[in-house]
Amino acid sequence: MATLIQQLTNNASRQFFLLAGPCVIEGEAMALDIAEQALAITQRLGIPYVFKGSYRKANRSRLDSFTGIGDEKALKILRKVRDTFNIPVVTDIHSVEEAAMAAQYVDVLQIPAFLCRQTELLVAAARTGRMINIKKGQFLSPQAMEHAVRKVRDAGCDDVAITERGTTFGYTDLIVDVRGIPVMRQFAPVIVDVTHSLQQPNQASGVTGGLPQLIEPLARAAIATGADGIFLETHQNPAVAKSDGANMLRLDLLDGLLTRLAQLRLAVNELDN
Repeated sequence: MATLIQQLTNNASRQFFLLAGPCVIEGEAMALDIAEQALAITQRLGIPYVFKGSYRKANRSRLDSFTGIGDEKALKILRKVRDTFNIPVVTDIHSVEEAAMAAQYVDVLQIPAFLCRQTELLVAAARTGRMINIKKGQFLSPQAMEHAVRKVRDAGCDDVAITERGTTFGYTDLIVDVRGIPVMRQFAPVIVDVTHSLQQPNQASGVTGGLPQLIEPLARAAIATGADGIFLETHQNPAVAKSDGANMLRLDLLDGLLTRLAQLRLAVNELDN
């Protein structure tokens, strides 16, 4: 039986796959609305879709930042999205104990970039039997991700992908080096995060901003360079989102973006034939 990552990458339409949703689950209605709209667009374009939502944000910059509505409540919403629309869902985990708990509700466990070298976390996630999405640490080279993937596979899970989310470039910037995409594809399918990669920390305030106008150029570069999937965060109104709103894509812009990216993917496929 094909693994989930095999199903996502070997789709009949030969399209990239999409992981998209809000940064953090803020409530049931907003999650279901985002999933419904994104699914309608992706089904029309033949893009396999995985709904993304963090049930808890454990790595916020400030102590008073919003972290979630409660673990069990948010995880139940993720499961409702999965059951309502019959689509896979992905969420982050942050500790060994969370792996088995979250695996009861979701199809994909995501390892945050800051934790991608934590052996016990990778092994615990792998042993749940869920697909594992490892975000590349901002401090790592593409070549170093081979070791993270190997840990997951050695623990018995071949259902694994890598997400590129930028590399630290000085103190206040991230840069996506597209040369890393074909490098990491030697180890596992590669997803490019086109929203977190655009974060711009403000040294004075400590508040993270973003460059959402660069989402499409970065996504186009990812598709042109052979990325298997695109990761992005989207919200009905990013200005009032409780986490990472500054670099999110407005939900009403998702259709146009995905339509253009799907056209680009078909052109890239023709060049590759």
